[in-house]
Amino acid sequence: MDERRTWTVTTHDWTTEVDTEHLAEVRAHPETFGEGGRRHLLLEVLAYAADEAEALGRIGRVVVTHHPDGSVTVADDGRGTDTRRDAQGRVVRKPVMATRDVRFVDGAGIPLPDGLPRRGMSLVAALSERLVHENHRAEGSWS
Repeated sequence: MDERRTWTVTTHDWTTEVDTEHLAEVRAHPETFGEGGRRHLLLEVLAYAADEAEALGRIGRVVVTHHPDGSVTVADDGRGTDTRRDAQGRVVRKPVMATRDVRFVDGAGIPLPDGLPRRGMSLVAALSERLVHENHRAEGSWS
């Protein structure tokens, strides 16, 4: 993992795959991190998809599907979560769901359309009963 320390940090620290303390903090304070409920969590997902499309220099397309069981599926045409290979050739996924987004530490940054602070995808992961993240990139897909 030593070479991961040299990888550029844009939104997440590559040296940590899962920040259990951060996820536990989010779960322990739903009055703060869960404010806005499901609507806010969906806005977090949509904001990340918009970031990915913007990085490609375009406006993205997103389909949000509400299912009868109460679950929600979000599918977008973004570039997919970054993956890299370490010195041993192992695939390393950017830990967007399991670590703090460095852009939004302590609720800093532009609020989402509901007026609440953007905090990142780890908020969605920590507060969701079930979360499946599928990724499709030229280098391969994973779930």
